[in-house]
Amino acid sequence: MYAERASRLAGAVIWTGDGAGRVLPDGCMDLLWNEGRLLVAGPDTRAYVTGGAPSSWAGVRFYPGTAPAFLGVPAHELRDRSVELADLWPAPEVRRLRSRIEKAPDPATALEEIALERATPPDPVLHALVTALDAGRPVAATADELGLGARQLHRRSLAAFGYGPKTLARILRLRRALVLAGAGVPFAETAVRSGFADQAHLARDVKELAGVPLGQLLAVG
Repeated sequence: MYAERASRLAGAVIWTGDGAGRVLPDGCMDLLWNEGRLLVAGPDTRAYVTGGAPSSWAGVRFYPGTAPAFLGVPAHELRDRSVELADLWPAPEVRRLRSRIEKAPDPATALEEIALERATPPDPVLHALVTALDAGRPVAATADELGLGARQLHRRSLAAFGYGPKTLARILRLRRALVLAGAGVPFAETAVRSGFADQAHLARDVKELAGVPLGQLLAVG
């Protein structure tokens, strides 16, 4: 059973679940708690299906581009990876946090409090970039509006999101399409409204990023 709620941390989501299912790229990174372990899930460029026996998970899903400042690690170093928090932070600090969560009545809320305590103000340029790309603005036009050159934008995107702005735009476009299709909008109309050239373009991107056809993906969801 998966459940989520909006966090008190701006743009973040707090979630709980049993760890089973297909995980799709979303431009985000997560701080995770699982059976006494603190982990970090880096930004994904492709879907993956979780395996093993179901267990209790809790997580903070950070707003795109904000987790690296919290972690002190560029996002591209964690691309398509999950690592122990102790690989990134001093072991004594992680042990203290682990003990704190174990004693808390609700691990998800404890994770949220840790994130709130260590949060830094979001970078307004990165926030504007995500907002523009999520609205379907072209990458080149967005870079011009933000006063960034192509190389500078790519460099900042790698550090913040784990990949370049075109990949981020593609992932955000997929997320828009899934919301529309999941609400019952016909696939052809979903493609146009999400910014795809046509339904065939939508189908190709879904298969490449999610690993299964759109209809199968929605049926599972």
